[in-house]
Amino acid sequence: MAERHADPALGARVLHLRVRPGTPPESNQALLDLLFSEISPVVQALPPGAALIDVAGALRFHRRTPAELASLIRLRAMAWCDADVHIGAAPNWALAATASARPGPGGIRVVTDDPLAIADFLWPLPVEDLHGIGRQQATTLRSYGICTIGALAGLPEATAQRILGGGPGRLLRDRAWGLDPRRVTPTALPRSTSERRDFDCDVLDPDAVRTAILDAAYMVACRLRERNQAATGLELQLRFADHSQLTRSRRLPAPSAHTEDLRDVGYDLFARLGLQRARIRGVSVRATELVDADKVAEQLTFDRRTQNSRRAESAVDQANRRFGAGTVRPARLAGPRRAA
Repeated sequence: MAERHADPALGARVLHLRVRPGTPPESNQALLDLLFSEISPVVQALPPGAALIDVAGALRFHRRTPAELASLIRLRAMAWCDADVHIGAAPNWALAATASARPGPGGIRVVTDDPLAIADFLWPLPVEDLHGIGRQQATTLRSYGICTIGALAGLPEATAQRILGGGPGRLLRDRAWGLDPRRVTPTALPRSTSERRDFDCDVLDPDAVRTAILDAAYMVACRLRERNQAATGLELQLRFADHSQLTRSRRLPAPSAHTEDLRDVGYDLFARLGLQRARIRGVSVRATELVDADKVAEQLTFDRRTQNSRRAESAVDQANRRFGAGTVRPARLAGPRRAA
């Protein structure tokens, strides 16, 4: 066996979410939208009540461990989507799904890529609990005295194939060892995406609010371009010190994924509210009615400033793809980025 890793979360790059049975479909959809917009673009829906997330890049972006990111998702799912979820974090799909079915007291279980940790978690479990095994296959294994996942892992591959058949025997024995080569495959993209910015204290300065709007609009625009989508509408939500909220929305003149277009609409929605001395605690920018960018006609422009902005935007996107989302940002946002 390999030596244990110093980092207890090393390798846990896949999260498997299980929604409590009976959760309304609208809450499930809201949860998927939350995962796409707030956590990672690599989300695979598993109807009716589960989802997979590849968080390899999200861990670095959010500066959290898998357990911390899972806790954030669970908190937001309950607060924003009215959905209670159990989350398993592991190196691959099968392990994460097994972990989410056996969460700890906080609704979360993390299994690292340490072979000893995988064996400690998997092998004592009943063979029926192996992810992907059928009832008849489990009954057949028990008839041979193979009652735990560890016992299946201890079989020679040829023996497992004779009992279960060639392909299934090899597949289930691999999973008993914690192996699963399947990748998380993003499913249909959400109909909206949003960014939320919360302030550490009540904010009265309109410039600080506009900076938060720019920050949120910038991240939304980058995400849309990454997914090859464009927004048809924009929604601005303000949260106040007394916990009340105010939301305004507008349809864009033309579908767009450009930062300037989303920023300008967000600024204008804020200005038209005419707030005087309002104590603001946070803002959210949501791009709505998303469409495929390939189906949007890009209008020609002879404005040199706009042309230069589009070229700069393309260069920024390339840099962020290489070094991580949000690495390059508008100068007004210079400085450490606070978590929402």
